[in-house]
Amino acid sequence: MAQDERPTFYFDLGSPYAWLAAERIHGTLPVTPVWQPILLGGIWQQTGGRSWATTERRTEGMREIEQRAERYGLLPVKWPDPWPGNGLYAMRAAIFAQQAGRTVAFALAAFRQAFAGGKDLSDVDNVLIAAAACELHPNAVLKGIAMQSTKDRLRAATQEAYDRGVRGVPSVIVGDEVFWGDDRLEEAAAALG
Repeated sequence: MAQDERPTFYFDLGSPYAWLAAERIHGTLPVTPVWQPILLGGIWQQTGGRSWATTERRTEGMREIEQRAERYGLLPVKWPDPWPGNGLYAMRAAIFAQQAGRTVAFALAAFRQAFAGGKDLSDVDNVLIAAAACELHPNAVLKGIAMQSTKDRLRAATQEAYDRGVRGVPSVIVGDEVFWGDDRLEEAAAALG
């Protein structure tokens, strides 16, 4: 299967549902997807959406995440404080990691920092710990997240995701079909045949 025919996995490191999907995606899909970091906030700017964590659904949603993590055999959830936080630097770091061919390793390390370690990814030091775990040098990451080209790539990736029909994360696109939600990975796998 050619690179451009592979499914695309869109994620934002601030999303616990995206973390759940990230931990399961390689074992669920029959092919390795392209991991694409995007800014969920950028999608919401266009749709008027917002995080369920800022609504009356917060407690219920957090409990659901904790139950799914347990059901999937993942480490117990430790919520960052504050959560949700400002994930802009973390997402720019994810784009920088993508340039270095370390998207998956960085994303998993950052997700685990946030949701298994309870570390706030709006703190750049926590982002750098995740980067170091996948052999990205902290100074290179700091320079990378400040580069205009990194900011532009993140903005362009977010717009491309929106243009392809992504309205939330995690989303997996197979062909032209968008599978939005951690609970839709099996459907995406079935669509891949």
